[in-house]
Amino acid sequence: MFASGPETGHENRGVSRPLLVPMRFIWPYGGSRVFLTGSFTRWSEHIPMSPMEGCPTVFQVICSLSPGYHQFKFFVDGEWRHDDRQPFVNGNYGVVNTVFIARELDAVSPSVSPEAPSRSHMDVDDVFICSEPVPTISDADLEVSRQRAATFLSRHTAYELLPDSSKVIALDVNIAVKQAFHILHEQGIPMAPLWDSFKGQFVGVLSALDFILILRELGNHGSNLTEEELETHTISAWKEGKVHLSRQIDGNASSYPRCLVHAGPYDSLKDVVLKILRSKVAMVPIIHSASQDGSFPQLLNLATLSEVLKCILRHFKHSSSSLPILQQPICSIPLGTWVPEIGELNGQSLAMLRPNASLGAALSLLVQADVSSIPIVDENDSLLDVYSRSDITALAKDKAYAQIRLDEMSIHQALQLCQDANSINGQRCQMCLRSDTLHKVMERLASPGVRRLVIVEAGSKRVEGIISLSDVFRLLLGV
Repeated sequence: MFASGPETGHENRGVSRPLLVPMRFIWPYGGSRVFLTGSFTRWSEHIPMSPMEGCPTVFQVICSLSPGYHQFKFFVDGEWRHDDRQPFVNGNYGVVNTVFIARELDAVSPSVSPEAPSRSHMDVDDVFICSEPVPTISDADLEVSRQRAATFLSRHTAYELLPDSSKVIALDVNIAVKQAFHILHEQGIPMAPLWDSFKGQFVGVLSALDFILILRELGNHGSNLTEEELETHTISAWKEGKVHLSRQIDGNASSYPRCLVHAGPYDSLKDVVLKILRSKVAMVPIIHSASQDGSFPQLLNLATLSEVLKCILRHFKHSSSSLPILQQPICSIPLGTWVPEIGELNGQSLAMLRPNASLGAALSLLVQADVSSIPIVDENDSLLDVYSRSDITALAKDKAYAQIRLDEMSIHQALQLCQDANSINGQRCQMCLRSDTLHKVMERLASPGVRRLVIVEAGSKRVEGIISLSDVFRLLLGV
């Protein structure tokens, strides 16, 4: 990882080695081949940079530099580039970035803390860099962005979400719960609408949360549900028992809606989004009936926030400036859940767990904290993996749920059961940086299968926050 250029010290007998400081350079703007060069290589050597795991658009390299003033540039796909969000000057090699590395005994401003998360694209071990202040968006620009996004969503309908061809899976309420969750796992879907043939209607959905509640009930010594009953327990029987269970949990059966939340093909995209947000579901069925009484309903599609986000990106592709908020770095806008800064009293805590925590603890946290995923981190809070609600369906394979105890299985072991599930291009953890623009984050969230991005510190992968699809739409609609 360390550069072998002129700055790297070589051992000389009788001569003290110069002080060298490991420094990480970050290029977060993508490319196929990215190199670093600078005054520390006498501008003659191009140091290759490597893509960061989980963030293919972020390149990094660590060099050992001597204290003092340095200039550097990036060579990206055959073009010289500089990072305009880092300090830069006009030099002999055009516009170049600059950095000053203080000596170990130099005075450091007391206002800078080594524990404070870096807001730059460049992380330095035991080195402090003065960076430009983070730009903030005005209330007027935020309001304009929200009005234009809401206007677009109000003028377009769910019909535009219908693909030319697709497969939509629905489950009959009379099949066994065990079989239903096996189907969810095999098809790689987090939920499915439920069809009641007696009523001739779609009556609800079965989701990963249902499986979580069932597993927790099986692990409860006072449970009325046994593993044998699960083999024959129908979805309709579970749904009836769920209402009773919800009363035991929080004394309020209405916490689990008994009516199906759905939309019609001619409902506005704004209505679709609001239904998803208010119901706290991953998707809503698009159902159409030619009859006024709603008989003979047709299941057309399952609408997701990801599909709506794609519509927004397509519409504003050539006029992104009409939404000023798109070019703002995510750290400057009220978006997502962040790890509280040091001394911050009112910050919302971010749920995280260690890999040796029990699966039971993870499931309890998913339910009680009302979150869809939990970052799994090491002792330094660096991201290792993410455990999501949908990962629980992996336990349906080969009846794994019948062979485990929730309090004895660790999250690490549970993740090994679903290591191939919910991965995007071989990566389960989808990440971004606090310096990324909202537009860049939205593009990644619009990718198939991506429901959230973990905000990490470049290089160390220390978790700084998390952004979900729901967070983006709450921001855009101001809800």
